[in-house]
Amino acid sequence: MQKIEEPKGSGSGSNNWLLHIEGGGWCSSVASCSFRRTTALGSSDHMESQVVFSGILGHDPSQNPDFFNWNKVKIRYCDGGSLAGFVKSEVQNGTKLLFRGQLIWEAIMDELLSVGLANARQALLSGCSAGGLATLIHCDDFRGLLPQEATVKCLADAAFFVDEENVSGKRSMRSFYNDVVSLQGISRSLHKDCTSRKEPSQCFFPQQIVEKTKTPVFLVNPAYDFWQIQNILVPDNSDPYSKWRKCKLNIQNCDPDQIERLQGFRTSLLNAMSSFQQKKDAGMFINSCFIHCQTWMSNTWHAPNSPKINNKTIAEAVGDWYFDRKQVKEVDCPYPCNPTCYNMVFSKLN
Repeated sequence: MQKIEEPKGSGSGSNNWLLHIEGGGWCSSVASCSFRRTTALGSSDHMESQVVFSGILGHDPSQNPDFFNWNKVKIRYCDGGSLAGFVKSEVQNGTKLLFRGQLIWEAIMDELLSVGLANARQALLSGCSAGGLATLIHCDDFRGLLPQEATVKCLADAAFFVDEENVSGKRSMRSFYNDVVSLQGISRSLHKDCTSRKEPSQCFFPQQIVEKTKTPVFLVNPAYDFWQIQNILVPDNSDPYSKWRKCKLNIQNCDPDQIERLQGFRTSLLNAMSSFQQKKDAGMFINSCFIHCQTWMSNTWHAPNSPKINNKTIAEAVGDWYFDRKQVKEVDCPYPCNPTCYNMVFSKLN
C-alpha cells in the first residue's frame, strides 16, 4: 500500500485531524475491475508519488481559514467500492481480484491511530464523490475509534447520489449499484436494519445511510451535479439520438424542456434530503451549480470568486457548522439564479 501523506498539524491544530477520501467512481464487473487495477484508481503501482493539497486540505489560512493548521491526510482510493467491499475469496477465471475495501479502511485507521489520531481533540472525516459515500458509510465507525470527548464530524462532498429514474424511465443507477454491491460483498458494511428490510443495493444510496448515521454530517452538493446528470439522469444508453449531448456538455446549452427536467432532478434531490435536513446537527450547502466536487479545489472552497449562498463560501459554511458557530442549512434558489457558480463546460464526453 502506498504511504499516506500526512502534513503535520501545528499550533492550535496540533491535535486536530482532517481526513479526505479521494473519489473515483466504482467498478461493477470482473472486466471493469480488472481494467481498473491498471490505473491509479485500482493499484498503488500507478499512483503519482505526490499530490497537491488544496481547498479543505490547504495550509494557507487565507484559503482555508478553519482547518489550515490541522493534521491533514489524503486517503487514496483503490478498491472501486467506496472502501466497503469484503469478499474473502479471490474472483476466479485467472483474474485474482481482491475486494477488500473494508479491510483497507481498517488498515488505514490502524496506521493513523498509531501516529496520533487516537489523541485527536477535533476530527473531520471528509470525502468527495465515491470517497464521500465512503465517508458516510464509515462515519459512525470513525466516531467510535476516537476519544469520547473529541469533537468528531463528517463531511460528504458531491456524494448524495439519488435513486432517480433516467430520461428513458429506468433506474439504471439502482441496477449499477446492485452489481457493485453484489460483486464486492459490500452489504456487510452497510446498516443491518436497512439490509434486513431492503435490497442491499438500495442501502448503498446516501439517503438510506444518513437516516441511520448518529454522528453529525454536513452535505455539500450541487443541485445540478454534472456527474449525476451525465450518469444517472441521462446515461448514454438512455439517449440514443444524443438529444441531451449539448446540454450534458454545458448547462447553458440546455433547452427549456431539458431545464424543466433538471429542475425536477433538483426537486428529487431535495426531497431525498428532507429527512436529513430535519436533523438538528445536520449541515447543508446545496448550490445551484453545474459541477461535481467542490471542497478539494481552492477556487471553489474559499476564494474571492468561490460559489456562495447568502454571501457565504463553502469553507465558511462548513466552519460555522463544525465549530457550532451557527446552524447551516443553505439551499440555493434554482438555476440560473446564482451568478457566483463555477459551472463546468466540457468539450466532449466519451
